[in-house]
Amino acid sequence: MDILNAFIALLNYVVIPATTYGSQLAFGALGVTLIYGTLRFSNYAGGETMAWGAMFTILFTWLFQSLGISIQPLPTALIALPFSILVTVVLILAIDQSVYKYYRVKRSDPSIVIIVSLGVAMMMNAATRIIIGPKDRNFFDGERFLIKARDFKNVTGLSEGLSLKFSQIITVSSSVFFVIILFWFLYKTKTGKSMRAYSDNEDLALLSGINPERVVALAWIIATTLLVVGGTLYGLDKGFKPFVYYMLLLPSFSAAILGGLGNPLGAIVGGYIIAFSEVIITYAFKKFLVYLLPENLEPTGLVQLISTDYKFVVSYSILLLVLIFRPTGIFRGKSV
Repeated sequence: MDILNAFIALLNYVVIPATTYGSQLAFGALGVTLIYGTLRFSNYAGGETMAWGAMFTILFTWLFQSLGISIQPLPTALIALPFSILVTVVLILAIDQSVYKYYRVKRSDPSIVIIVSLGVAMMMNAATRIIIGPKDRNFFDGERFLIKARDFKNVTGLSEGLSLKFSQIITVSSSVFFVIILFWFLYKTKTGKSMRAYSDNEDLALLSGINPERVVALAWIIATTLLVVGGTLYGLDKGFKPFVYYMLLLPSFSAAILGGLGNPLGAIVGGYIIAFSEVIITYAFKKFLVYLLPENLEPTGLVQLISTDYKFVVSYSILLLVLIFRPTGIFRGKSV
């Protein structure tokens, strides 16, 4: 029984949260890596794009709720998501044409464009706070739990309860769906192959007749879609907090660099590595060890390496180690 309780505790507090968080980071890392691979600059506004997407999802959710439209037991946000993707994509394309295109045409140094993207991020963050306010928002209006800890305890007779939220199931299943669609598009369609060719060698791609502006627009559309989905799913799982999304950019970048910038598969793998690293290092293993160890060896402290308040230190550390020892990442993407 104690072994089962230990396993359930680990599943409930480490495996399920880390898998969900890893799926959310995978969306962010894919958005980062697609823009870097195509436009060759690190988009610091990626986190705010996630915030915009979640914000518009909330606004459309409120609209549909006022009209009595819902899909119980699932959240109304799933109906709102396509509309928020459309609005965010249009706005990001407008930003590209009015801001980034100028530097792209001039072939400015990537470091300049990075600074520009930081300015764009600040403006987007300000717009988010003006439109929806700085307060936290909870927009999950459907059935929250598929499995409740109390019900699990009653059925199994175990001391540890297992809880599974609908948002976690939606997040993981959505990540699988979008990853399959993305890889099919990039490797099986003519348009996807032209994007990969442009990413590998811009000059050769231009000589082959590939329209660069079309490729750039597609890169923004795909990256923005992934970021909006990731931002919305993160908000559904943890609640919408405008300032958190800027911080979410760090683990997303770490995941993209760890996996290999410009490599979609690397972004996904990197997302899960970062997520599991953060959760494991900040998890207090006391309860888990109490189930497994004899009473005289039970720990008295939390057995926690670092507090959850400092979880982003894990991302910083992994990013630093990767940049020092393997700047091309696990799957040998573009070096930073």
